[in-house]
Amino acid sequence: MPTLRRTLGLLAIPALALATVLPAAAAAQAAPVVATSSPTIRPDAAAGGWLARQLVDGDHFESVFNGTAYPDQGLTIDAVLAFAASRSSDQAATKATAWLAKPEIITGYLGDGTTEAYAGATAKLLLAVEVRGGNPTAFGGVDLPARLRSLQTADGRFSDRSQWGDYSNAFGQSLALIALHRTAGGAPAAAVDFLANSQCADGGYPLSFGQATCTSDPDATALAAQALAATGRTAKANAGLGWLTAHQNADGGFPAAGAAASNANTTGLATQALLAGGRFGAGLKGWSSLVKLQQGCSADPGVRGAVAYDATGFNPATGARATAQAVLGLAGTPLATLSATGARPDAPVPACPATTH
Repeated sequence: MPTLRRTLGLLAIPALALATVLPAAAAAQAAPVVATSSPTIRPDAAAGGWLARQLVDGDHFESVFNGTAYPDQGLTIDAVLAFAASRSSDQAATKATAWLAKPEIITGYLGDGTTEAYAGATAKLLLAVEVRGGNPTAFGGVDLPARLRSLQTADGRFSDRSQWGDYSNAFGQSLALIALHRTAGGAPAAAVDFLANSQCADGGYPLSFGQATCTSDPDATALAAQALAATGRTAKANAGLGWLTAHQNADGGFPAAGAAASNANTTGLATQALLAGGRFGAGLKGWSSLVKLQQGCSADPGVRGAVAYDATGFNPATGARATAQAVLGLAGTPLATLSATGARPDAPVPACPATTH
């Protein structure tokens, strides 16, 4: 079971990879919570509002495996970041952040800090706490920056300390650089060098380090470009953005590694990186493709604002994760400067005519 919990919690596994590892796992969908919601015409705010109404008990997400629901800290953090990016649903974000700080929740996600400590999860939670304006040195009883720095190896890689294996990869490395860049101590130069030196010959970045063949991954490249831009490696970041624009689909979206069809998760991350990096032509194409996947006023009221994973239509099993990552592209705010300050408290709904059914 610890291996299952590790896999369910990792941001570092893209949506398609998660489906491959755990084909029966899906985000649990709660019944929409009745709450005060004001109308909005902004796609990102509408998506954030829908996401807030899907939280289980109003404060977290779950994933279901073989009929059993497990807390999904990774997806919950995705939602917290989406609420900040969309500048909405701050009440939901506050509740979700408090849930993440519970001892059993934070330990189950990060490990106990001694025999078990997970780099990617620690980096992701650190970023979320920073975005929320919390104290990351004492979150849920954990000094997150110190824990993360303790996981840096001599070569600059942030690696897991675990009896279950090392699942660390470019997602965690990138998030670690972004999160530590936001601390007083900054991102370690060796860690920045490690990510920069992992670049493939074509300009993109791989998901997994140390492979015999360097294969660029769109999700990993999007995050690496943001991390390298934040830490001053402009040329390396621009090369990654160039790789993304060269691999954008005709519909404006981006496919996951090894796939052909665009999906909202990859498109959300890539579009965020492109807009943050000033590639507005490609970024706006990605933004438009996300809007086309968003459920509008003609959809059932319960799913309006949500973003479908792909063009095949909305699927509740993938809706929460797709919407959370799509919001990042719809908002376009870089992770390095993302903040929840000024976010509206309520969970907005799309502004639709009263007669729409």
